[in-house]
Amino acid sequence: MDYKIKSRIWIETNGHVLLGEGRIKLLKAIDKLGSLSKAAKSMDMSYNKAWNLVDSINKSAKKPVVSKTIGGKGGGGTIITNHGKKLIQVYNNINSSCWKFLDHQLKELDL
Repeated sequence: MDYKIKSRIWIETNGHVLLGEGRIKLLKAIDKLGSLSKAAKSMDMSYNKAWNLVDSINKSAKKPVVSKTIGGKGGGGTIITNHGKKLIQVYNNINSSCWKFLDHQLKELDL
């Protein structure tokens, strides 16, 4: 038999979700595509939902995570701030460490 442990990690502040798997995917898509609307579309998410998630992240974080750029010759866009990139990295490290720990614990059970 193939046993698996299932778990989801999220970070909260003052009872509000700051980061979780879905929010991290959205932030990564924004970083890759440079646009909130393109990121939302790539995830089959409405722009309004994506905007609400980004707004919630920015309001819950100590520093801005996502910043909009004003349109002009090249058009506007959305960028992940350096603080946002650090949060993505830290979340990924926490998630990876958690999975390694859980996999180790499962092996210890000797099922």
